[in-house]
Amino acid sequence: MDSAEAVFTKTGTPATSGVCSVCGTKMFRMGKTEAHEGLTPPENTKRKVKEPKPRKGKLVIVESPAKARTIGRYLGDDYKVVASFGHVRDLLRSKLSIDIENNFEPSYRVPNDKRKIVKEIKKLGAEAEEIYLATDLDREGEAIAWHLIEAAELEPELTKRVVFTEITRAAIEKAFENPEILDMKLVNAQQGRRIVDRLVGFQISPILWEKVRGGLTAGRVQSVSLRLIVDREREIEAFVPDEYWSVAAELHPEEAASNE
Repeated sequence: MDSAEAVFTKTGTPATSGVCSVCGTKMFRMGKTEAHEGLTPPENTKRKVKEPKPRKGKLVIVESPAKARTIGRYLGDDYKVVASFGHVRDLLRSKLSIDIENNFEPSYRVPNDKRKIVKEIKKLGAEAEEIYLATDLDREGEAIAWHLIEAAELEPELTKRVVFTEITRAAIEKAFENPEILDMKLVNAQQGRRIVDRLVGFQISPILWEKVRGGLTAGRVQSVSLRLIVDREREIEAFVPDEYWSVAAELHPEEAASNE
């Protein structure tokens, strides 16, 4: 490169400009060289730090789109109500996803069909000044709320939990006037159920396919229920009937009998 000169780009990145010694074409090569030593990028070429946009509006997240529409009508235009369409994270399907040696720690991922939803909620959550998790009032709903915080990276200080037992204006307004915090006991209860389901079904079902027949499944509840049914049926089959008689008698006091 002829006529090499140490320069800086508009963002302050060091580079070298010059002319090709063969064809005379202008050349530009990125990177710092010894010629840049002692040179200071002009102040107007330094990268400007982009200030974050101020948060505004209130975001409400529910499970179903039908519920989102109803709640949105009650809350008004100050609230943006969106649906998560149920759970947004789950254990991996391809492996156990539970670290048995590490206190049964689960490993979650966002399913492919939920990535777009999570991305949209993450974007809306980054813009909102207040975030309300209005999922169902049970352990599944509490777990969905927790997974939303984790997957969509919602700001914990701005995120509140609201619960209501009926979809009426009065119940919803009361819930938003008295927001709560996430109940981690319910969340852990749901995680415990999910972990046990996976430990039983994921490991035993393949044994059934190999030893009995394909398509059979084992489960935390169904396997125990099936055992109870089988035991009871065996008791019925092993029962040996005995002949017996029942005697019924109608008795009256002696005075009552004489008066008659």
